[in-house]
Amino acid sequence: MIPPPETLRVSTRRVACDGSGHGIDPALGHPRVFIEIDERGYGECGYCDRRFVLIGGPADNEGSAAH
Repeated sequence: MIPPPETLRVSTRRVACDGSGHGIDPALGHPRVFIEIDERGYGECGYCDRRFVLIGGPADNEGSAAH
């Protein structure tokens, strides 16, 4: 499996992605989509493949390493 291009840790189960950030202007991104984080603890953007990981959820490797 190819890893996602970018992983963002978030504190809510519903997030929005428009492809902007890291110097990318929102006008150059993609249409805003809302992503629901499921029972696996993450959700992925269908446009830019960013992965959103719920802090403290089952997919949060950084949070589980701190326990």
